[in-house]
This record gives sequence, structure tokens and C-alpha cells, in this order.
Amino acid sequence: MPLKNAIDLTGRRILLTGAAGGIGAATARACATLGAEKLILVDAAAAKDSLDELCAELRAEGSESIDVSAHICDVSSRQENADLIAGVGDIDAAVACAGICPLEEDWLDDPDWDDVFHRVMDVNLLGPIHLARELIPRMAARGGGQIVMIGSIGGRMGGTSPIVQPHYIASKGGVHALIWWLAQRAAPQGVLVNGIAPGPIATAMTATTPYSKERYPLGRLGEPEEIAWPAAFLCSPAASYFSGSILDVNGGLFVG
Repeated sequence: MPLKNAIDLTGRRILLTGAAGGIGAATARACATLGAEKLILVDAAAAKDSLDELCAELRAEGSESIDVSAHICDVSSRQENADLIAGVGDIDAAVACAGICPLEEDWLDDPDWDDVFHRVMDVNLLGPIHLARELIPRMAARGGGQIVMIGSIGGRMGGTSPIVQPHYIASKGGVHALIWWLAQRAAPQGVLVNGIAPGPIATAMTATTPYSKERYPLGRLGEPEEIAWPAAFLCSPAASYFSGSILDVNGGLFVG
């Protein structure tokens, strides 16, 4: 008898932050394709139109078989995270994609750089902490769940472009450490916390960043879908023995 395909999200209720962005939207599409029952798509107020368009797209493609909803949340706010999770019902898996990477500031000379540093940390690192704080106890009470956090190759090797600022690098390195810390505490409760460290991906975030593609073994940036499928996998039964893992998806640029 052939084995059942365990990379299957049938019946699963999945929440995604940063859902209107390149990786977030691609992950929502991948989860829908794999049969997710419910998608809770979350992003900032500035992304509302894009979020609504994504919801309409997924509903049109999934007909009546998928429950898709759009939610506005500042992930850096503890209270907004708490209100969001309290209002959306049971969640089987979550993917924390929300992130920012300001490039214009100069960490040496810009007098306002410290304020930008705190904002990057609030979104990129405190945001996943807020999400985990709300989700882990609820998932544990239901018997388990899966949380996926998007880190970065920058958190592995200090960045791949000279204009990427240290606040982004530090925040993503912090996400990796957070994954390991949370995994040790959540696994005994049946909650699996894992992550992905993408290399440079062709999204709006990297569109204005000069990358020397000749440095890359594959000679190109990655596509959002190439992160989305591993993220969907980590939300599936096929990843039932993954805990504290960070998948390096970077086309061979970093091997550690």
C-alpha cells in the first residue's frame, strides 16, 4: 500500500503574519494549495489593500472550500497580538513572516538611527515573541501545534549586501536564538517551533538592494515560493519530529 502524503494541510487552521508581503503571500498560496481549511492572514494597516486582494484571490481559487480572513495588527504591540489571537479561534500552525529592513539610514552618522533600530527590533524580534506568548499556551492546551519563524541568512553570516544595516542583522540573529530557546520549552508541551533562514529573495524588500548575483552558486536570487513551500512543510504532519530546526534555504550561499 502506498504511503500517505504527509505534506498535507487538510483541515488545518493556519495564521500568517506579514501575509501581504512576498514570502507571506506565497506561503498563504502554498498552504491553500495543500488543503488548509482556514487561513488567517495578518498584516499592518498600510498593507490592507494588498491583504484584501490576496484574500479575494484565495477565495476565488478555493471556492467555498477554504475559510480566508484578513486582519490588521501591529505585530510590535503586545495588546494587538493578544486581541488578534483571542478573536480568531483555534490555530493549528502559524508562520511569522512580518519583518522590516530599512536601508536608508546610516548607523554611524544618522542621529535618528537608534529610533529606527528599536522599531526594527520591535517588529522583527518582539513581534514573534508576542505571537509565541499568545499561541504556545493555547496550542499546548489543545494538544500541540506548530510555529514557524522566518529568520535570515543575515542572522547566520552577517548579511550579504553592504547596505543592509546592523539592526536587521541583529534582529534576525535574535530570531534564530529565540527559535532555539522556545523550542526547548514548547516541545514538551507538544508545540513545535522551527524556522527558515532565507537567502536573498526577489521581493519588494530586496528590489532596491544591490546583490552581486555572481557570488551565488545558483547565480540568482530565490523566489518567494522557494521559501513558501518549506514553510508550509513545517506546518504539516510531515514535520512532526522537527523542533528547534532552522532550514537554510539560500541556494548554497551559506553552508553551516
